[in-house]
Amino acid sequence: MSMISEGSLRVEVPADSLFGPENMPYGVFAPPGGDFRVGCRLGDTVLDLAALLDDSVFARASLNAFLAQGSGRWREVRERLRELAETALPVDAVYPVSSVRMALPVRIGDYVDFYASIDHATNLGRLFRPDSEPLLPNWRHLPVGYHGRAGTVVVSDTPIIRPHGQRRTASGTPDFGPSQRLDIEAELGFVVGTGSTLGAPVTIDEFTEHVFGVALINDWSARDIQAWEYQPLGPFLGKSFSTSMSAWITPLAALAQAHVPLPTQDPEPLPYLRGTDEYGLDIDLTVTWIGETVTRPPYSRMYWSPAQMLAHLTANGASIRPGDLYASGTISGPARTESGSFIELSWGGTEPIAVGDQQRTFLADGDEVTITATAPGTEGRRIGLGQVNGRILQAHNT
Repeated sequence: MSMISEGSLRVEVPADSLFGPENMPYGVFAPPGGDFRVGCRLGDTVLDLAALLDDSVFARASLNAFLAQGSGRWREVRERLRELAETALPVDAVYPVSSVRMALPVRIGDYVDFYASIDHATNLGRLFRPDSEPLLPNWRHLPVGYHGRAGTVVVSDTPIIRPHGQRRTASGTPDFGPSQRLDIEAELGFVVGTGSTLGAPVTIDEFTEHVFGVALINDWSARDIQAWEYQPLGPFLGKSFSTSMSAWITPLAALAQAHVPLPTQDPEPLPYLRGTDEYGLDIDLTVTWIGETVTRPPYSRMYWSPAQMLAHLTANGASIRPGDLYASGTISGPARTESGSFIELSWGGTEPIAVGDQQRTFLADGDEVTITATAPGTEGRRIGLGQVNGRILQAHNT
């Protein structure tokens, strides 16, 4: 930052920054000694939008009220912020990122998790059903998903307590105790802006009118608890104990250059899953485990598009609300080093992973996992999607 006058400064953004004016993700922050409010990131600073734009909608501890204003307002604010980023800004509206506290950026009313990666679904099918077809008959016809627990979505850097649950023993009967197969799921989340009317599905081509932006997600998973409980109704306690979300939401407009064609969808989806907005996204993720990079999942290979997931979520007339979150499910590629979960990376725990000088299969107490991501930006350089980070704490005594 450089001072222009006593009361203003110019934010200098390095040419290689992942958070230039073409990005400017939104979050909720508290300055030193202050209350939480909405900000956006520019370089290594956070801009206080209530002070900068003189708008009380940003003086709140969530983005929900802004999201509810709709896509026209989102575009207007983004254009204004990009203009202001090139000017001198009031000193009292600019804070170093290192000086602020971050909070969950939205109040999440509903959370849905999908299973949209064909590579991940195929890998788990081979692990769980080695004598059958890896994909179940419905998988290529619809985006499979389940309703998650919104109340346990936490902001990045929140510690994750190892969960308890029932686990199947060698005798075939269960016991109860801390999960021994605690895992990650590297995912991309989509944040709903404008809601919909109960009974009225959202079409593929209405996607950009309803979805505000994206955030990195780690959907922590207790594989031993999940394996015992998931039939016949699917994920429950093995997933609901915690889901971590990045503190920053990247607006869809910042990803305009990241659109890529979807993989061939065969058979052709039913008409309600077809439209002009069924593109994928060229986003590259990196997963580090105790500081060491162990896998790089590519979002570009996801079989079902973000718009198709939203269309299917609302196809029965279910409504969406500002701040709702839906996630892609684990992002994996065809190579082992592109796995978005450790159950795939270690092939069900049978092939330990070298993490520094240790051999690991699943998470140990004290382990820290960080997921980051970048995408092509609109100015010919890459932009960052922030990070989602979590450290495993030992289970509570029971």
